[in-house]
Amino acid sequence: MSNSANRPAPINVQNLSMRYHHKPVLTDVSFEIPEGKTIAIVGPNGAGKSTLLKGMMGLEPLIEGSVSFFGEPLTEKRLSTAYVPQREEIDWDFPISVMDVVLMGRHGQLKLWQRPGKLDHEIAEQALKDLQMWDFRDRQISQLSGGQQQRVFLARALAQQANLYLMDEPFAGVDVATEKAIIELFKTLKAQGKTIVCVHHDLNTVGEYFDWILFINARLVAAGPVEEVLTKENLQKTYGGRLSLLNDLTEEMYRTRLNQAHKSD
Repeated sequence: MSNSANRPAPINVQNLSMRYHHKPVLTDVSFEIPEGKTIAIVGPNGAGKSTLLKGMMGLEPLIEGSVSFFGEPLTEKRLSTAYVPQREEIDWDFPISVMDVVLMGRHGQLKLWQRPGKLDHEIAEQALKDLQMWDFRDRQISQLSGGQQQRVFLARALAQQANLYLMDEPFAGVDVATEKAIIELFKTLKAQGKTIVCVHHDLNTVGEYFDWILFINARLVAAGPVEEVLTKENLQKTYGGRLSLLNDLTEEMYRTRLNQAHKSD
């Protein structure tokens, strides 16, 4: 996969293997993602999707393999790479205001002794406004709803002004307003040439929200543009017998996607 102007890919993963509690979770996973796209990591529960994201970010150890960001190790590209964990992994009782959380996205730009300045506050303000959370800037994060909390952490990532965003299930358990805000954020970031990689669990929306898909189930099943890899065959390989549990709406989506793909051939 070549990227615009032959720049190195935002993420290149080679022969990655990981284990959890001595049990293999991911084996020999290799892929490269394109620049300026939205990419969904999709697979059944326990398939290793979140583990893959954490391994790429250096939050969990690799057994073997390598990950590069824009052709370099993460240590060289940390400012260019923003990570949004699952909401369940955050201590929401920690006494901190919404504005202070978002300003944390600016800390990588500051020296150890520096405090956020006027520009940092302006960037944080714009990020909160982009996520419709400016009116909540003085609230404690523990006082917010789940959807509002998610928007605050997305605003923190936005304030980092990264080129690559890795998000672990940003749509999980959020309200309709937050879902719409996230989609608008995706559009804004894509228009700026940013790359977004998300662990995503809803097969009903994957074709609508994302340009690319990585099908994962302990190994890489398939990777590529939605119109090429969102097929019944790849879904069967990824989900196996669990595919029969998918509802009629999802089945109709597959048929529509396949028909569109065939018409474009």
